[in-house]
Amino acid sequence: MPQTIKKLSPLAAQACVPCRGGGPRVEGEDLNRLTAELGGDWRVVADRRLRKEFLFPDFRGALAFAELVGKLAEEVNHHPDLAVSWGRTVVTVWTHKIGGLSEVDFVFAAKVDALQASGRG
Repeated sequence: MPQTIKKLSPLAAQACVPCRGGGPRVEGEDLNRLTAELGGDWRVVADRRLRKEFLFPDFRGALAFAELVGKLAEEVNHHPDLAVSWGRTVVTVWTHKIGGLSEVDFVFAAKVDALQASGRG
């Protein structure tokens, strides 16, 4: 699949710090700012989830990318929902403990973009 050169968000360089619960959700102006900073094709769903569809030429590519995202998730202890089908992997991210989005969700999403940009996805 041809890849376009995309400037990665500075969020990708930040550490994913697991949420301990009780923290605030990202909402309002902060939600708009972080979404703009993340860029790419990430969509905010119902103000509580980040979702992006990654396209591949076949099932094998989609599955391999999902495995890379899973490995990243284990490394940083932040676990998204992954849906794999022929030619696509859908990544959905949110912080379960707060039932919505935290800043670490945007950091994780940027790291997923970095995986794809590195040519590993």
